[in-house]
Amino acid sequence: MTGVDAASIRVVACDIFGTTVDWRTGVAREVARTAADHGVELDAGAFADEWRDRYLPSMERVNRHERDWAYLDTLHRESLDELLDVHGVADAFPDAARRRLVHAWHRLPAWDDAVEGLTRLRRRYVLAALSNGGFALLTTLVKAAGLPFDCILSAELARAYKPAARAYLTATDLLDVDPAQVLMVAAHKWDIDGARQAGLATAFLERPLEKGPARTADRAADVTSDLAVTGFDHLADVLGC
Repeated sequence: MTGVDAASIRVVACDIFGTTVDWRTGVAREVARTAADHGVELDAGAFADEWRDRYLPSMERVNRHERDWAYLDTLHRESLDELLDVHGVADAFPDAARRRLVHAWHRLPAWDDAVEGLTRLRRRYVLAALSNGGFALLTTLVKAAGLPFDCILSAELARAYKPAARAYLTATDLLDVDPAQVLMVAAHKWDIDGARQAGLATAFLERPLEKGPARTADRAADVTSDLAVTGFDHLADVLGC
């Protein structure tokens, strides 16, 4: 942790899935409901984990131009279809049920510190959601969770997914700021590494339960960042908000 000059920062850009909202709880809850509605027994938490495990590989194929651009709902649907086949329950989930599961990612609970901490940060900085989620997904999610963002910077605008540099630099271009004037906040090493390589300042936000109780989330000790914090309230304290 090297520190950051709070006065030099104009934008605080926040990752969403895992950093700002609890994707695992929200997705597992909807998997459990939908499976029960269709008479299927599934370990909802394990299924959510498997679905999330396909997240980065699916986006990497887009970034490597191995397939045409596809927004996150499409990638989530393709991964879901594959998983239902793997679990041998594809016939039990009609199209409407699959759409319902994909839309689980549109409505996820905010972490307890998110709304208050973000509200404090917004008093001093432009507050941006910088996420691989699609624009419609993020708009619905931010509204439903009551998150006080000034703007949404979806990967859909860049047509590139984080951690590709273009995803971060499109955001800085749209906000007309230098990369060093943006503080990227994320709970994932890969996101912090991508932002740092693109020239952004970085704050690693530790979420020990992001992957649930049985899996180990990324830890501050293993991440090179300008700041390391335990929540958005802690970040607001560090930045003097």
